[in-house]
Amino acid sequence: MDDAPIGIFDSGVGGLTVARAISAQLPRESLVYIGDTARSPYGPKPIADVRRYALEILDDLVEQGVKMLVIACNTASAAVLRDARERYDVPVVEVIAPAVRTAMSTTRNGRIGVIGTTGTIGSGVYQDMLEVNAHLTVFPRACPRFVEFVEAGVTDSAEVLAVAEEYLAPLRHAGVDTLVLGCTHYPFLEGAISYVMGSEVSLVSSDTETAKDVYRQLVSRDLLAGPGARAQHLYEATGDSADDFLRLAHRLMGREVQAVRLVQTGAIDLPGRHAAVPDHP
Repeated sequence: MDDAPIGIFDSGVGGLTVARAISAQLPRESLVYIGDTARSPYGPKPIADVRRYALEILDDLVEQGVKMLVIACNTASAAVLRDARERYDVPVVEVIAPAVRTAMSTTRNGRIGVIGTTGTIGSGVYQDMLEVNAHLTVFPRACPRFVEFVEAGVTDSAEVLAVAEEYLAPLRHAGVDTLVLGCTHYPFLEGAISYVMGSEVSLVSSDTETAKDVYRQLVSRDLLAGPGARAQHLYEATGDSADDFLRLAHRLMGREVQAVRLVQTGAIDLPGRHAAVPDHP
């Protein structure tokens, strides 16, 4: 048994979907979530920069004493997964492999679409993992504006629908029957994505599948929190406004996130550090 928290990292607010799924499956587990809002979005940035940013955040989480790292960002997962597993003594879970496994078991016609940031799609990580199965055909598509919409709190406008149609029409015409949401921000746009793709296309999101991986790792390593553990959820952000992060989190997820504190990691220079009382579910 181990009552230390699970560390979860994303470039912004998208990973909150993963944090919520982990909390739902493992309600006794404490969480520390860091959103690198000072440098979000990661998608358009060079992979070398993303790697440096991600390792800075992960180093910070390890210093806080987490028992597991969850990279809840597809772009960061593609950039640092191998490095992270060699660098840290705690187990590392990412969001790509769980979504790949689910997509493989979901597709009926072997035609799978993958949408993600420019960085994720450009890395080819989804294509490489899916095309291990010679019977699958993968149709990747970068959707960079989706993250911008979510980080601005815009999820249901006419502009979102128009951009979704522009991005997704080629995948619909390609006849995919399964679409991987290869970014943890994208579930917040699931209404528009599902509308454009149609009811016959299955959407695969990595949040619940990643939570299952977390559960399996904790059980196999005897790291589950003890029966008397009281979960504490601490949310941190690297941006310059805790209030901005809270407002966006409340708009996207209701009142699940009650407090956030600003942190410094690596070379990020912030004007101040704001402490907050940990969030208790």
